[in-house]
Amino acid sequence: MNRPLQNNVQQQPPPPESHRSEPTTVIPCLPQAGEARNLSSAAKRRTIRCYIREGQRASCFATFAKKFCTKIHRPAAWRSQLSALESSLILLEKRSVSSAAAMTAIRETNFPGIAPAARGKVRDIYDLGDKLLIVATDRLSAFDVVMPTPIPDKGKVLTQLSLFWFNLLHNVIPNHILSATDFPAPFDTYHEQLAGRAMLVRKTQPLPIECVVRGYLSGSGWKEYQTTGKVCGIALPSGLRESDKLPEPIFTPATKAISGHDENISFERAAELIGKPLAEKVCAVSIEIYNRASAYAAPRGVLLADTKFEFGLLNNLRPDREAAAELIWIDEALTPDSSRFWPASQYRPGGAQPSFDKQFVRDYLERIQWSKTPPGPELPPDVVAATRAKYREAYRILVGHELN
Repeated sequence: MNRPLQNNVQQQPPPPESHRSEPTTVIPCLPQAGEARNLSSAAKRRTIRCYIREGQRASCFATFAKKFCTKIHRPAAWRSQLSALESSLILLEKRSVSSAAAMTAIRETNFPGIAPAARGKVRDIYDLGDKLLIVATDRLSAFDVVMPTPIPDKGKVLTQLSLFWFNLLHNVIPNHILSATDFPAPFDTYHEQLAGRAMLVRKTQPLPIECVVRGYLSGSGWKEYQTTGKVCGIALPSGLRESDKLPEPIFTPATKAISGHDENISFERAAELIGKPLAEKVCAVSIEIYNRASAYAAPRGVLLADTKFEFGLLNNLRPDREAAAELIWIDEALTPDSSRFWPASQYRPGGAQPSFDKQFVRDYLERIQWSKTPPGPELPPDVVAATRAKYREAYRILVGHELN
């Protein structure tokens, strides 16, 4: 009899119970955007506490958040305070947090007698010859450091959302998926543990570049633009603000980094690495995928600010011809880890935007003044629960139903 899978499973403490209702409190008028900038720090904290109390009486966090975020300008000086507010309120929404006594998370897989070929920041990869088994764990990295505390359901969101996009956009380019339900021996023994988070895929020769498409000016692109007026050698109009929509999506490749940040490169440098014909092809395919995904997300209230793709070459041996390399879409597809998804209702160009990702974790780490060097600190239950809720919310909005 096969021994059960000895996964490194961590039990997260249950999220705190919803706060008890307080006696009716007079809530001060919401300050307008201009007035918010002039509030003292003490006044801002009083305002936030009042809205937390109001949020406890609100039947729906989304309604409350929309009211709060459309009335108050969100300057960077107190963004972390607002993040703490959002964390508290997300815990109050029924669908955000499991009612189970504890949430189970898998930080890494450990199959008896089987060692993974590699462990990335998130995924454990098992080499099966001409195939790979890719398992998305619940690990989370921030500032290029993997946190010791996993986020329940994160790996399932990444896998299920990738499968959704691979299927939706299959006519743009072939992808590497073989199955997400049937796994070969001996992994079939552990189907229950792999379900929802594993993909059996074709092995390819990965291209040595990340294929990034930007529709908005943010992140490293914004930093580069402030210095040079360009992004990866592409000249942009002057006077753009952070998070402004670009006149058209741009292809901004990057080199892959085993550790640390990827390095932005020009199209010309990408062509030197993989050849000009292939560089032109991945550029065209990447922009096509971005445009289709962006058009799909927009009517659902989501802006796709930017995203990155990975491609590989598959050698198909045929008896009547020499080996022919086929370009394949690999890795993950348009997930909160590989993309910036912004809620359209809260879009305010001129600064950083709220997003469907690990922003709660980054803001928490900034608040505790962590050194951003290993090891990472353990994450508190409220930050874990709020981050889990954000990933699940992205899935629900884009796919149209809750994560099973």
